[in-house]
Amino acid sequence: MTTPIQAGAYAPASHGIAAARATDLSKVYGEGETKVVALNQVSVEFRQAEFTAIMGPSGSGKSTLMHCMAGLDSISSGSAQIGDTELTSLKDKKLTQLRRDRIGFIFQAFNLLPTLNGLENITLPMDIAGRKPDQQWLDRVIETVGLSGRLKHRPNQLSGGQQQRVAVARALASQPEIIFGDEPTGNLDSRSGAEVLGFLRNSVRELGQTVVMVTHDPVAAGYADRVVFLADGSIVDDMPNPTAETVLDRMKAFDAKGRVS
Repeated sequence: MTTPIQAGAYAPASHGIAAARATDLSKVYGEGETKVVALNQVSVEFRQAEFTAIMGPSGSGKSTLMHCMAGLDSISSGSAQIGDTELTSLKDKKLTQLRRDRIGFIFQAFNLLPTLNGLENITLPMDIAGRKPDQQWLDRVIETVGLSGRLKHRPNQLSGGQQQRVAVARALASQPEIIFGDEPTGNLDSRSGAEVLGFLRNSVRELGQTVVMVTHDPVAAGYADRVVFLADGSIVDDMPNPTAETVLDRMKAFDAKGRVS
């Protein structure tokens, strides 16, 4: 039986050290009659060495929350932090440096440079920062995502799934403080997706990596340590130790318009 979720009744838990934190974070688009409140005073922590999935109906604000927390979008009010660094206090240059040095990104849009081959795309953020990769870790990442035989190929010579693997490897290669993923396995077949999700989970458990992933897939969310649910721009629930079945059951509490029942 599905337990109804009451919007506004949720108080976020706070345990462990926060890799990222939002406090009363709001994001508003437009004004007057065109005003849209994408996030409404959201407070949440993403803890170090934890794999968190963010779920909710279309338009619930889950991708907006990730973009604001990752410094990819401005916030209208409230606070967003990576570690002890307040993002709203950073000027553009410092914000760019923080994203490059401390955050990894995996998006459905692969964002690969067409003139670079697979390996060059993977190491690009570190090359820009003047850092050399840990070769043992890089080799493990490449092997895990199944790219060993495709490193010399440019993006237009790779399938969509292979391009996504390059994007995943790029996010993991520099061992950032936190990785944000927006449907990171959305363009992979089920086997490849399971391999990538398993590696993300293992990177959390074995290496202390922190991963925050937006997904609509209960199976993908089942790999996480925790699932945060959004509806109507607010956090409405926080599920520890999820499984695909418990996540799917909880999602049934949302109606077709994305509201909580």
